[in-house]
Amino acid sequence: MPKARSHPFSWAGVLIALGIIFGDLGTSPLYVFKAIIGEREITAQLVLGGISCVFWTLTVQTTAKYILLTLRADNRGEGGIFSLYALVRRFGHWLYVPAILGAATLLVDGIITPSITVSSAVEGLSGLPVLAGWIEPGNDLTVWTVIAILSGVFFVQRFGTKAVGFAFGPMMLLWFTMLLVLGLGHIVHHPDVLRALNPWYAYDLLAHYPQGFWLLGAVFLCTTGAEALYSDLGHCGRQNIQVSWAFVKTALVLNYMGQGAWLLHQGSTHLDGRNPFFELMPPWFLLVGILIATFAAIIASQALISGAYTLINEAMTLNFWPRVRVKFPTLMRGQIYIPSVNWMLWLGCVGVMLYFRESSLMEAAYGFFICVAMLMTTTLMFGWLRYVRHWPLVLVLPVIGLFFAVEGAYFAANVVKITHRAWFLLFALGLVAVMFIWYRARKIVNRYLDFVPLERYAQALRDLSIDPEVPKFATHLVYLTKADHPGDVEQQIINSILARKVKRAEIYWFVHVNYTDEPYTLEYRVRELIDDKVIRVDFDLGFRIQPRVNQLFRRVLEELDADQELKFSSKYESIRRGDFHTDICYVLTERFLSVENEFSLRDDAVLDLYYALKRLALSDREALGLDPNVTIVEKVPLVIQAPRELPLVRRGRPGA
Repeated sequence: MPKARSHPFSWAGVLIALGIIFGDLGTSPLYVFKAIIGEREITAQLVLGGISCVFWTLTVQTTAKYILLTLRADNRGEGGIFSLYALVRRFGHWLYVPAILGAATLLVDGIITPSITVSSAVEGLSGLPVLAGWIEPGNDLTVWTVIAILSGVFFVQRFGTKAVGFAFGPMMLLWFTMLLVLGLGHIVHHPDVLRALNPWYAYDLLAHYPQGFWLLGAVFLCTTGAEALYSDLGHCGRQNIQVSWAFVKTALVLNYMGQGAWLLHQGSTHLDGRNPFFELMPPWFLLVGILIATFAAIIASQALISGAYTLINEAMTLNFWPRVRVKFPTLMRGQIYIPSVNWMLWLGCVGVMLYFRESSLMEAAYGFFICVAMLMTTTLMFGWLRYVRHWPLVLVLPVIGLFFAVEGAYFAANVVKITHRAWFLLFALGLVAVMFIWYRARKIVNRYLDFVPLERYAQALRDLSIDPEVPKFATHLVYLTKADHPGDVEQQIINSILARKVKRAEIYWFVHVNYTDEPYTLEYRVRELIDDKVIRVDFDLGFRIQPRVNQLFRRVLEELDADQELKFSSKYESIRRGDFHTDICYVLTERFLSVENEFSLRDDAVLDLYYALKRLALSDREALGLDPNVTIVEKVPLVIQAPRELPLVRRGRPGA
């Protein structure tokens, strides 16, 4: 059993957590209070109630749900929606639905977060007298400046972030220190704002302020980064995140209260387009503060982009996403780059900026999608608490019920606003459709696989292997099998060896790749079904491990040869002993729809879309890392229903 990835508490770990974990949460002061106030009249009820709602949202939703509870739902040290799904999927066949919905909305988060954070920071330049009239929210120069910054962020992804990653922690430490100092400076001058910690002010806002309940849509923006926090658990470890959160929450709350103090005493009844965050800064510091905010926004964007790569990589392993090319730009473990995802996110960010044009118009869509992701995590958390941690139902129901009630209120407040831009839902629904189709189609196809016991063909394989009249096809003939039971194999594989085109080999290998519910498992088992003739190898790979079957299988051969367990050295005199690569042949069977296939209307639609997507994805050979020079792909018809007997009659038969 592989050990969990260990991230013990250390001050270095806390610094890394500041740089990686809290980018999304940490940049929320850029836009939260601007969203709460909007064009409303600035009153003590609105300001104090807004601060109180933000404080208790950070306490209940972020601290209680995610920091104290959800971070404990780790899968060998890894977090995120798919890690949680892997822990609970055996307790309900329907649990793939919340996993898909949560993953799709998190991918949308990877588009909106860079757009809203960077645009909020750049819009702060409008407060500089020298740029007045040039940089304004929504104008062309602002929009294209944001697009240029985001394009640079996405362009450098191919090189990895190792070169600049070391600066993320110190940069975010500087950012949170700035938040704390700016907020504290205004609180000292106006300590009356501390009254907002009383939850009565939150109740008064929601119950008595005109349309106060709907302000929850803006309040919710303060905790949108909590889901990304859970996804990045494996980078830093729970203890480092929990310790750093104490500092982060203090800085955030003080900054929100500082903005509230400024609002209560700035002497105007309306914001008139101003951002309370940048108004906290003295004029001499404004340019420096905007630069720091921009770097913090870029770091927050980087964390979401890297999280999207990890999410898609896990989705491919768990059969939720078509196989796409994955690259490793650095030697750092876990750092990957997926070109197709990178450019999908970039196009999404450009589209969001060109459509919304300013950060304030993105807020409703941003809150809606993250709220859906949180609801899906809460759904899976019910299964984790009840069936993995074995909490009694009388304890699980009130805990999960509280989170559902809170998130349900936020969802209701956000869904009303998103209806005005319902087209944006199409992208999220497209992601959901791809995951659903890929998952369901694989289930449909696998349901009709015909497995047979290998021992039934043992003698036939042995006889074929030693028959000198049949030309030898390869020394090592390797088939990839889906059979979970080590004694079984697909009928189509037997047909490939013995029926379609007879293939004689010294040794027949059947390789099975099993993806475990743990993230970084890397183990194998060998079972000799027929002495030195038929051997099965099972690879147990974690859902975050890339399947490189060519390398893994050769490693198995080398270890078995070194241990002298099997006599499978090269039979060719001109090839030196142990040089296995020159005489291995991999055979993949690729299924296609044939005229004999008959499905229900729903299954037919799912499979048609599945095979359309499959043409856009990597081939099985590429996805499994097999050498094209030693791999054969055989096309096999996918026959779901046996063909009917054809009433074919011969006319003019001799003697008839």
